[in-house]
Amino acid sequence: MTVTQEAPGRQIPVVRGIPVLGSALEMGKDPGAFLVRAYREHGPVFRMRLLNKTYTVIAGPDAANFMGSREGRDCLRSKEFWQGMVDEYGSTRTVSGEDGESHRELRELMRRGYSRDAIKGRVPELIEITDRVLERDWKPGSTVPVVQNMQYLVTEQLGEILTGSAPSEYVPDIRLLTLYVLNVLVTRQRPRILLKDPRYKKAKARVFELGDRMAADLRARAGRTPERDRILVEDIMAAHLERPGVVPAEDLTMTLTGPYVAGLDTVANTTASFVYAVLKHPEVLAKIQAEADELFGATNDGASPISEDDVRRLPAVRYALMETMRLYPVAVTLVRTAAKDFEFAGHTIREGEMVYVGTSVPHFMEEYFPEPEKFDIGRYEKPRAEHLQPGAYSPYGRGPHTCLGKGFADVQMALSMARLFHRLDLELESPGYTLRTKTAPTPGPATSFRIRVKGYRN
Repeated sequence: MTVTQEAPGRQIPVVRGIPVLGSALEMGKDPGAFLVRAYREHGPVFRMRLLNKTYTVIAGPDAANFMGSREGRDCLRSKEFWQGMVDEYGSTRTVSGEDGESHRELRELMRRGYSRDAIKGRVPELIEITDRVLERDWKPGSTVPVVQNMQYLVTEQLGEILTGSAPSEYVPDIRLLTLYVLNVLVTRQRPRILLKDPRYKKAKARVFELGDRMAADLRARAGRTPERDRILVEDIMAAHLERPGVVPAEDLTMTLTGPYVAGLDTVANTTASFVYAVLKHPEVLAKIQAEADELFGATNDGASPISEDDVRRLPAVRYALMETMRLYPVAVTLVRTAAKDFEFAGHTIREGEMVYVGTSVPHFMEEYFPEPEKFDIGRYEKPRAEHLQPGAYSPYGRGPHTCLGKGFADVQMALSMARLFHRLDLELESPGYTLRTKTAPTPGPATSFRIRVKGYRN
């Protein structure tokens, strides 16, 4: 029998918590550790109380595999989780919040623009952007805020590669809007009264201004770029002009500025965690510097320009990124709504229930990753390949809503981090520093995380 075929009807256990708060403190401090503990105590289905609300959780490898199954697609939907953001933008729908045929239609429209192909032939441009930002924001002799600096780097990269512009003057507004929308309207960790904050209103107006500018520019040059050469936002505008029912005018601001919102926290948090982990492990740092120096040094000596395929020449960088995404996942849980009554691991989950899906729980289980607290980039090499065990590794989510830009992000992050450690000599503020993290709106390093730029290496 599969996990969904066991005898149904047993009462779902509730994780013990403290009065009033329930498990909110544990979940807020370290959601991965909390979910693993609850999984060990109660199995793959349990309920947790967060303040005055109770939520159903399905977790572990079976939950991860369920997300990718046909039954999982039929039983769980995303719409409600994202609806508050859609309403705040005055839009009708978003690719992350649609399900079924509507989701497939939007996903297909954006697939090429978010894919690895979007960076094909543009790696020298990505490196140039990275160098420009490093020279501006990572001055030798300075102590830099890593998360903030990564946000600026990511925004300029995504801006130029995916949207054709780098709106650095809008980065603070994008950051603030993303923070408020995710905290208040998506994860619902903060009260709606915060949306009346004048700072949020100003940031929202600025992002809408950016959306209007982008739309006007795209309309003006519509049809000039051959279809095979179009970037993401040109595909979106072409769909709007040719099939306005698919991308109506009221959806343009959210859809055109979407790459910034999608990548700002996720890529910036992952790369900031990567910097910490690498600097904390000198043996990994040495491997990464050697790979980066060989790759970029060969180019400087007149070899062929670096391409997206050269990521294969950076195994230590790739494995270190994979290990970073295991230990510091930006999506500890996925949040869905039960589309109908269904059975999972002998328990009935009712239509309309909000369901947290703990796909990252196996990341922290020794059955799948021995010594799971250890940063070990050898896990991904053959014959170990621990990440290939069914349901064990979910860095980009699971199911039909698996991150649309994962192919692009893999190349973007690997080359950016290789370039960073090739160019700069970095160190933690103190050798014994332990990374402080935050969970709102998405898990990642605390904004207080800083490192020293000792100088240039190359």
